[in-house]
Amino acid sequence: MGFPLPGVELKITDPSTGETLPDGEVGQVEVRGPNVFKGYWQMPEKTAAELRADGFFITGDLGKIDEDGYVHIVGRNKDLIISGGYNIYPKEIELMLDEQPGVLESAVVGVPHPDFGETVVGVIVPAPGQTPDLGAIAVAAGTSLARFKHPRKLVVVDELPRNTMGKVQKNILRDTYKDLFVPA
Repeated sequence: MGFPLPGVELKITDPSTGETLPDGEVGQVEVRGPNVFKGYWQMPEKTAAELRADGFFITGDLGKIDEDGYVHIVGRNKDLIISGGYNIYPKEIELMLDEQPGVLESAVVGVPHPDFGETVVGVIVPAPGQTPDLGAIAVAAGTSLARFKHPRKLVVVDELPRNTMGKVQKNILRDTYKDLFVPA
């Protein structure tokens, strides 16, 4: 993403404690500056949950600051998958899936799993007139991703659900596939 804008403070914090993390560690992105709003209109609870008393806004993004001071966004806090105690950032898996032959686009979500808490599901939209080879995609995942990041299931759909702004609605995907690994 680059450097914060002039006059804007940015820090990476531990989502559970709010403590500032050292450079290089992934955590939630918080910003403070004249461009940050003062709160949600007539929503004091939401304001208190997302705007700290010192004026830092919890953006909902996950990121890190590298050794040169560059900010890198790695995903959204609500999209983070925790599988068997490992943090998995869907964007890394989506980038790998999107590079595969026959894939137009993808979305990765975490769904409940009886052994791991959550597990990875890849939802793939085929390129026009093509059929992605799911076996070849699984092999590609095996060569480019750590084992705990491999999608346990790949699902092919005609299109991803989107809101009016065109953003993929991962909450709908999580709900749609929430029972994939639930024992019958």
